[in-house]
Amino acid sequence: MAAYAALGSLMHIIHDIEHHHSPPISINKQQVESLTEDVTFLQKFLQGYESPVADGDEADPLELRIADAAYFAQDVIESHIVDKIQLSRSKETKTARFFNWFRAPKNESSQSSADGNHDDEETKLYQDLQQVIEEMDLTKRVAMKIDTGKAQRNVSASPASIRPSYSMEENNAMVSSDDVLRGIMEKLVGGRLDRQVIPIVGMGGIGKTTLARTIYSKPLITEYFDICAWATVSQKYDAKEILYELLLDVNKKKEGLSKRSEDELGLELYQCLSGRRFLIVMDDMWSIDAWDRIQPCFPNNENGSRVLVTTRLSQLSSQLNNNYSLQMEFLDEVSSWNLFSKTIFGEGSCPLELVGIGKKIVENCRGLPLSLVVVGGLLKKMEHTQGYWESIRKNLSSIVNLENDRHCLKILKMSYNHLPAYLKPCFLYMGVFEEDHAIRVSTLIKLWVSEGFVKPMNGKSLRVMAKEFLKDLVDRNLILVSSLGCTGNIKLCKIHDLLRDLCLRESRRYGFYHVVGHHSPKGISCQRRFVIPKGTSQQKVLDALQCMSHARSVIFPMIYQYWEVPRCRNLGLLRTLHVSDYGTNQGSVNAIVFQCVNLQHLVVTVGTMPSWLSSLDLNWNLRTLIVACSYKPNPPVGIWKLPQLMHIEFTRNPLCLPDPPLDDVVVMENLHILKGVKNFNCGNEVVKRIPNVKKLGISYYKREAIHHDDYYFLSNVKCLSKLESLHVSCGGEFRGFASLQKLTFPHSLRSVHFVMNRRFEVDDMLEKIGWLPLLEKLKLVRGCFGRGEWEIVEGRFPSLKYLSLDKCGGLKHWTAQESSIFPRLEQLHLDQLHDLKKLPSEIGHIPTLQKIYLSWCSKSAIRSAKKIVDEQVELQGEELPFQVQVRLLNKNEALLSLAAVGGRIETTRWDKMKFGST
Repeated sequence: MAAYAALGSLMHIIHDIEHHHSPPISINKQQVESLTEDVTFLQKFLQGYESPVADGDEADPLELRIADAAYFAQDVIESHIVDKIQLSRSKETKTARFFNWFRAPKNESSQSSADGNHDDEETKLYQDLQQVIEEMDLTKRVAMKIDTGKAQRNVSASPASIRPSYSMEENNAMVSSDDVLRGIMEKLVGGRLDRQVIPIVGMGGIGKTTLARTIYSKPLITEYFDICAWATVSQKYDAKEILYELLLDVNKKKEGLSKRSEDELGLELYQCLSGRRFLIVMDDMWSIDAWDRIQPCFPNNENGSRVLVTTRLSQLSSQLNNNYSLQMEFLDEVSSWNLFSKTIFGEGSCPLELVGIGKKIVENCRGLPLSLVVVGGLLKKMEHTQGYWESIRKNLSSIVNLENDRHCLKILKMSYNHLPAYLKPCFLYMGVFEEDHAIRVSTLIKLWVSEGFVKPMNGKSLRVMAKEFLKDLVDRNLILVSSLGCTGNIKLCKIHDLLRDLCLRESRRYGFYHVVGHHSPKGISCQRRFVIPKGTSQQKVLDALQCMSHARSVIFPMIYQYWEVPRCRNLGLLRTLHVSDYGTNQGSVNAIVFQCVNLQHLVVTVGTMPSWLSSLDLNWNLRTLIVACSYKPNPPVGIWKLPQLMHIEFTRNPLCLPDPPLDDVVVMENLHILKGVKNFNCGNEVVKRIPNVKKLGISYYKREAIHHDDYYFLSNVKCLSKLESLHVSCGGEFRGFASLQKLTFPHSLRSVHFVMNRRFEVDDMLEKIGWLPLLEKLKLVRGCFGRGEWEIVEGRFPSLKYLSLDKCGGLKHWTAQESSIFPRLEQLHLDQLHDLKKLPSEIGHIPTLQKIYLSWCSKSAIRSAKKIVDEQVELQGEELPFQVQVRLLNKNEALLSLAAVGGRIETTRWDKMKFGST
């Protein structure tokens, strides 16, 4: 909802000015109160407003008027801010800076002139804001005339009331019948020996991908095929990306892949697949061109290899295989009801009084799994009463034709209409990202915050609220979970093609954002957000940038080409510039960013440290600064003068931060993330400046002599009482081990990741880490166990969920008692522990354990893992609650035969990448 988002963004601007330590402008108190009152009223009005054109193609005039009034207010306030900052910059010549440095006193006449200019500016701002308030008042009166009582739907549940997510992927066993599943499995593992293509055909949302995922994860498939790999194709396919994705699955290594050409990737894939029985899944294929481009990389080994293709196009299916294809059918009445009921109630049953209404709703979904899951997700969030369900049934009853995606969108639109007003902008924003693209949650959250979609609630930070918004959308089955982190948090998410289409349609309808190259009913000049999709020509970008007089956001979500960003002079009001995975001309980026003094979110990739960093202190409200830089010069000291900063990160190469200036003390209370910093000197002055940092990622490579035991003052880390994540990487030239041994950790830590020199003894550090009460993730890379043993004592690691030991030398004996070993551990990763004799048998008794992974460990360690599995199989039977994966460096049939009863250990022979057990 563009109007609600515009009002929220306006409130953020007012709040930022009111709470800034040195605001660029000052707004009259009465005007602030008047604006706040109007905005608050309009926000509450929109929360219960039911648009009379909600299901049409035209935009609601009232919503457009509210949005325009909020945009008018933003333009007036931010234009005054930008004009004042840029005027100050233009007057500040080198000579003026020189005198200012000596604090030369101004004469009375110049002071009087300055005061006069200041008075004129304040008067102009006051007059402009009066026009804004008059327009807001008129809009408010129009809204007050509308009777919203009948439109109240009471679905604006608190964002804090989150339930566990339940997506279509979790219902995959119910999307197709056992007969269908059995039939396609027979085609895959039986029949002719030559390479066969098996198409799965059906409309969007009917469950093609879900069925393919089900098949792909079956033990029979992983045991039968030597190699299994998956790639998503999509309408705008990129052959190089497809080959890259397949190779990641095939050889599990990505080092150097991104630098290779399409031909080089294709040749490597062909060589990896030659002589092996493989299953390749090509998901969401739209043209035969995509197949013709990739299929030469799949050798015909005459050994039963298969390619599984999902597509919406029947004609394409016949081109791939004119003898066989699986046509996905709509679910029958029983399967539809089971899927619908399970989506809402899980393993519970539907109340008897709702069965009749529920079956009518199911009937109107016409057996389309996506519709059933989405509508079910909507009903799960509502009260389970006949009245609410009946209101959904009445709206659904008019939708009787689901023969194509456009009609399906009508059902999906209902779920959007029933979203709380604060979630609608967050959902619509998902259309910014490329089709089928896995979206990094951390990036999504930062963008939501910078756009003003999120506000703190109940004492929770913007970041926490954004995470709850995401979980709510996942729970409604509008966003799919693509990947979880090692401690269970959502790491990557996706959106279904049909739902993304809905986002694009609604955004185009209200001018929420403009996708360059697409038609916009409102035109380009008035747009606030611009999205540059992958493959857009430079000329189209140039034409769009010249029209961006009102632009607040420019987003390049995923572009892999190198060309110059056009220079523009009309981006001064820009708040968000997000350039991801993008190669640009250094000078053009400098030219654009230098004029953007209103930025809140800046993510760019550059060759050398950009010159505009030296003037960042002129950005009055910068919150996120992420710079990917190929070279390693130091950033300027002005970075310590940005009190609004929440996230600082230097990727590709860590950079040295200068010491903060002693004569200009600015406490960065909002800074929560500081990553990609080299040789970080955590002295007393630095700790005082960043009291609330939660994530700290630092690297040490310095070779010079250490003057005292705590050269980098790492002992001060204990003073960071809010610190939750600590990542320390020490290069081979680092000599400050004495300071690391004295490192004391704050009790707030939840994640610790150390990459050490092989000579560093970790024994004493692990003893300290073990007492951290909240620690959930521990990862050690290199380092050594000086005493050769590790004993887990009772009371240590009480909250640990994920443990990874990688290339840690010297560890021979690992002991523990059943009552003391990792009571909450879920995943154990051991990599290249060549000296380890065995795993503690007590690990098998951890009730929360899900996975043990051993890579290139000693033979005796692998045998001890088998013994753990055997013991638990004997105690618990076949339903073992955890899995064991073993990867071997060399061909070793004796170790390959260690697979336990029922294939409980999955062994991988690195030379052939063969999965399964004997």
